[in-house]
Amino acid sequence: MYLITGASRGIGQLLFDNLSNRGDICHGTYNSSPATEISNLTQVDVRSFDAVSKWVTDVVDESNSDRLVLINCAGITYNAFGHKSDLDQWKNVIDVNLIGSFNLIRALLPHMRDANYGRIINLSSVVAQKGVPGTSAYAASKSGLWGMTKALSVENARKNITINNINLGYFDIGIIDQVPTNSLEGLIETIPVRRLGAPSNIVKTVDYIVDNSDLCGASIDVNGGLV
Repeated sequence: MYLITGASRGIGQLLFDNLSNRGDICHGTYNSSPATEISNLTQVDVRSFDAVSKWVTDVVDESNSDRLVLINCAGITYNAFGHKSDLDQWKNVIDVNLIGSFNLIRALLPHMRDANYGRIINLSSVVAQKGVPGTSAYAASKSGLWGMTKALSVENARKNITINNINLGYFDIGIIDQVPTNSLEGLIETIPVRRLGAPSNIVKTVDYIVDNSDLCGASIDVNGGLV
């Protein structure tokens, strides 16, 4: 069973729809995007451990599944030069992207450890590897996932629980729609393959991680050759 945060739009919706359509059981969260017509989606503020814990308990108890896969897709961004940034907005990116991811992991690990099985996938970003002006909050939140993943993967590997990151480049989905057209053209020129990534390749990478029990504590770059 898949549990996907941020599943009502962008990459989270892509994964939720693809996995559901092929017959996998999926439960997802959303925060502000309306999802009244989509089953198995629940409004959850990932910043709140109490809210996350209740959702996880409800879903796990209802499904009685012992093969749980968590994909942390919930994320926000805030663009501002550091010396001009609003501290509350800067911190909110950390709270959603990094602490929110940990809240889900913390709530699910006891269930996974009891079942001796778990797959956890965090979505990080090439922005954490490159110096992109104005993205200090987003970059900090996404690079924080690397260290957290390394430590947690070592703690849980003997329980057949793998924890990995996917470092995504620039894909034709999600927050890329916030990039102005003239800037987007220049951005594509910096990508060695000279195009935005195909969303279907994100699904393929998730499948590869879930199926590979020896992949643990890794960060996989899926970015069209960006360095």
